[in-house]
Amino acid sequence: MPSIYDAIKEDHDRHREWLNKIAETSGDSKDRREAWDAFYNDIKSHSAAEEETFYSKLMQDTWGQDAARHSVHEHAEIDEILEELREMDMSSPGWLTRFKTLKHDYEHHMDEEEDEVFTRAKKVIGAEHNDAFGKRFLDHKATEEKLVEEKREDALHDD
Repeated sequence: MPSIYDAIKEDHDRHREWLNKIAETSGDSKDRREAWDAFYNDIKSHSAAEEETFYSKLMQDTWGQDAARHSVHEHAEIDEILEELREMDMSSPGWLTRFKTLKHDYEHHMDEEEDEVFTRAKKVIGAEHNDAFGKRFLDHKATEEKLVEEKREDALHDD
């Protein structure tokens, strides 16, 4: 079982690959659509699982609260861009411009998380709990993967 840090980092590495693949494609092509769909579904379940298992723990300790709140806020901003992109025509110049913003913001978020947030988290989550948190994260992510579309539909009805 990977540690919480390894599990999150593995997702981030896969997300970076998808972001690069999407950036290398053009128009509403099969390659772009497949990479986008895979990225979209994985990042949605990743973020939900991360907030539930990782950030909720950090928020319980004053040492991790600011970092956790900042990251959760970034999740919300990234989620807004994801939903905008999902509704846009992939072949439009506006889609690519907005995607570049998403790519930049999310790469910054991942780097910050891996460098700064992980450092703080290691002071809150003892090394003896790393694997248990990794398991919780992966289990919750698997549950969230099945709920991506349902949650999206609920959010659309809330507006």
